[in-house]
Amino acid sequence: MPKEDKNEQKALTKRSDDFSQWYQDVIVASDLAENAPVRGCMIIKPYGYALWENIQKEIDAILKDMGIENAYFPLLIPESYFKREADHVKGFSPELAVVTHGGGKKLEEPLVIRPTSETIIYDAFSRWIHSYRDLPFVVNQWANVVRWEMRPRLFLRTTEFLWQEGHTAHATAQDAKEYALMILDKVYKKFAQEYLAIPVFTGQKSESEKFAGALSTYCIEALMQDGKSLQMGTSHDLSDHFAKSFHVQYLDDSGERKFVHQTSWGVSTRLIGGIIMAHGDDKGLIFPPKIAPIKFVIIPICKNADEPAMSAAKEIFAIVSKIGKGKLDERLNLRAGEKFYEWEKKGVPVRIEIGPKDLEKKSCVIVRRDTGEKESCPIDAIVARIQEILDDIQKNLYARALEKRDASIKIADDWIGFTAGIEKGGYVFAYWCEEAKCEEEIKEKTKATSRCLPFDGKEEKGEHVCVHCKKPVANKKRWVFAKAY
Repeated sequence: MPKEDKNEQKALTKRSDDFSQWYQDVIVASDLAENAPVRGCMIIKPYGYALWENIQKEIDAILKDMGIENAYFPLLIPESYFKREADHVKGFSPELAVVTHGGGKKLEEPLVIRPTSETIIYDAFSRWIHSYRDLPFVVNQWANVVRWEMRPRLFLRTTEFLWQEGHTAHATAQDAKEYALMILDKVYKKFAQEYLAIPVFTGQKSESEKFAGALSTYCIEALMQDGKSLQMGTSHDLSDHFAKSFHVQYLDDSGERKFVHQTSWGVSTRLIGGIIMAHGDDKGLIFPPKIAPIKFVIIPICKNADEPAMSAAKEIFAIVSKIGKGKLDERLNLRAGEKFYEWEKKGVPVRIEIGPKDLEKKSCVIVRRDTGEKESCPIDAIVARIQEILDDIQKNLYARALEKRDASIKIADDWIGFTAGIEKGGYVFAYWCEEAKCEEEIKEKTKATSRCLPFDGKEEKGEHVCVHCKKPVANKKRWVFAKAY
């Protein structure tokens, strides 16, 4: 038998054959991340971390433009802090990782490794906020968190992951609600659609699906190519629940002491999973140009470093680098086709090829990753043309993701239509009684959950009944249901 070539690349599983395996194959083949020695944890490799840095940079810029400052809070939180808010501790208890020993001794009080930071931050708020003049009080944190995950999947569900979490305090309940909704719309929806090129539904989560300890949870939901929905970000109206538990109070303008109303909101490295599943194809990743770690790659078609094509490629690279980060692939130990395949897997938006025949015409070949289209471009027009193509790729990725999502939408008025719609994949809009027991039964029968009550849903006249239990419903808007990650 012939010996196995260790350098031979494993072919990616086709999405149509096994979407889950395709997802894992793409992450490995594109060098984004790998599983860590501890089950459920991941090692984010340089290429994957460069992607996260771009996401972080753009969101951080949006937040800073809004006047929001960053801080950092401890990873270790006294266990007693979680017990102050009953719903919060009940919701997070199954996911907590707890430190019981330190320095070779048993600790007097166990320490929880941060699953989220409401408790430690609001303890600080109780010392920092005194008067209505301190409000609204807003702080953001970039950090890692730990939630013990039973069914891990790289980027989507890991025991440790990276995220951004914002926390605010306001004078009134209305101020808190408006701020939570503003963050969802002006930060998360904007970023998902304008930067990640992923269309989203915005809406309110059900009582069963909301954040533990919140009055209301709002979310952005996006369709993945396998027909499942991904919750890509959340914003929570916490009311005064945590304020009462942590004694976060202020003196109003009449000298009366009152509890603040709060919000918290966040997105995580789960966004990377969303990018992969929303845009990737059977060749690998496809990155939206605005957040791509590498916007373009230049490949000289030559066998030796001293050939004219190599010199020309270096000159072109210096010029095009004005647009953003690129890569000049100078390796001589790989054939051109092998390089093409590698950068396709990595999702680089634009490939520029330059060979002897191109040089004769003072041109180069540009290849788009999203469509595979090729064109010849004069070298002296390369910068403007690459920028045009990058802008068009960004728009095209959003347009085709939107087309696919909208084509997946079904309207169901009875159980037969509902189950048939869920089975086909995508979103089903239906009336629902909003009772937790009914929601659990729907999930048991179909594996679908309520994703949100969309803000832009239309009220329909007449009397309506729940699609599952047939009880009359008070809400005139349809809920969005789907199988989800």
